[in-house]
Amino acid sequence: MLRKIRIITAIVCFVFITLLFLDFTGTWHTWLGWLAKIQFVPALLAVNMVVVAGLVLLTFVFGRVYCSIICPLGVFQDVISWTAGKREKYRFSHSPAIKWLRYGVLVIFCIAFVAGISFMVSLLEPYSLYGRIASNLLAPIYQGVNNLLAYFAERVDSYAFYSVDIWIKSVSTIIIAIASLITVFILAWRNGRTYCNTICPVGTVLGFVARFSILKPRFNAANCNNCGLCERSCKASCINSKEQKIDYSRCVSCMDCVSVCRRDAMKYRLASKTEKLEKSVEGENLDISRRNFLTLTAALATTSVLKAQQEHVDGGLAVIEDKKIPNRTMHVTPPGSEGIRHFGKHCTACQLCVSGCPEQILRPSNDMERFMQPEISYERGYCRPECAKCSEVCPTGAIRRIDTAEKSSIQIGQAVFIRENCVVNRDEVSCGNCARHCPTGAIHMIPRDGSPDALTIPVIDTEHCMGCGACEYHCPARPFSAIYVEGNERHHVM
Repeated sequence: MLRKIRIITAIVCFVFITLLFLDFTGTWHTWLGWLAKIQFVPALLAVNMVVVAGLVLLTFVFGRVYCSIICPLGVFQDVISWTAGKREKYRFSHSPAIKWLRYGVLVIFCIAFVAGISFMVSLLEPYSLYGRIASNLLAPIYQGVNNLLAYFAERVDSYAFYSVDIWIKSVSTIIIAIASLITVFILAWRNGRTYCNTICPVGTVLGFVARFSILKPRFNAANCNNCGLCERSCKASCINSKEQKIDYSRCVSCMDCVSVCRRDAMKYRLASKTEKLEKSVEGENLDISRRNFLTLTAALATTSVLKAQQEHVDGGLAVIEDKKIPNRTMHVTPPGSEGIRHFGKHCTACQLCVSGCPEQILRPSNDMERFMQPEISYERGYCRPECAKCSEVCPTGAIRRIDTAEKSSIQIGQAVFIRENCVVNRDEVSCGNCARHCPTGAIHMIPRDGSPDALTIPVIDTEHCMGCGACEYHCPARPFSAIYVEGNERHHVM
């Protein structure tokens, strides 16, 4: 029964979290956005100590159920392992923990946290790793099915579905996502929870707590006949049936061992009064483990606080040259991110805001300093004042939640006019697109040579420009817009 409850709950969480990365309408985020906010590392980065304390308490009582129910990458590995198990049952065996790799990766992760090496943090963090797989590899399939349904719906005059553009936001991020998928797939197919118990830093941290959990699978020596079924069904490879010992730091409380035991020799229960705490298979002293756990927890808490293709705009049948991204001196971060420094330190590159952006202006960066972290680019749209979706979905606090009224007063960048690119000067035609589409009225058209009858060119009121990019997006100049947005290193209130 416990195993069935665990499986049903895990499936529900996994499906709903996946929908967060696939949804392009914003519907699911309204109801299910909290699932992203209860992930361990995002909660740490958001300094949401209520969630962090809740997850630690949950682990202390029930063991590593976070890894087997809440973490989408953990459940994803279970799906792969279950599929592989259809060919061969009871295929696992006990193996000692690779301590140097587990703790080495955790140390590297903590150092990257402190040093602000976002690329390393993003690669190792399990929630973000799965998010990139879902948003870069699964979302195009989901959108393709949606477009197919929209096509057939249109044939019967129905508007239940609408087509969306399917485009590659970042080739390098897709390559990383494919490599991550292949790595996780191979490890899970061959050995179940290898990634969770040898690489994942969250699994290692929660493993310290799980050693002392109140409820855990325990041997009943009187009933055990050493058949080894529990060991051969353990995808965490943490059960030594011959010595009747379990490495609880690696046990994910999946209940598989309890369900396969035919003699009631394995139970998920409290320790009896006469029963001593089992020593872990790793043979480490419990006092040392406690000190290590407290030290690492304090380090993580401290570091978390410190860190506290193109749409055409012209009509006609002429071939329109694609726009190119301008070489910005300062990249543009989303409203609510407070600026480049704050955003860089808190973002784990999970891509949830990229998937949820209705204007499709967020894309993963290819710059190694902020690799895979989202930045704004205005080739497909602009940051509409009435939209604050990215701030609603961000689970880490990298984008602080704001409403549309507050967003309208935040300056994320300033427009810059490049006179020689303007079609007025280059082609001697009248334009004014930038001024017509500016939502704040920060752009005015003036005669270019002072004569009342002369063609007009834009001037920018930098005090009222919010950096939304409407001017850059609607500018007809090709391949580079005559007006573009330079990001603010620190966002200003207008």
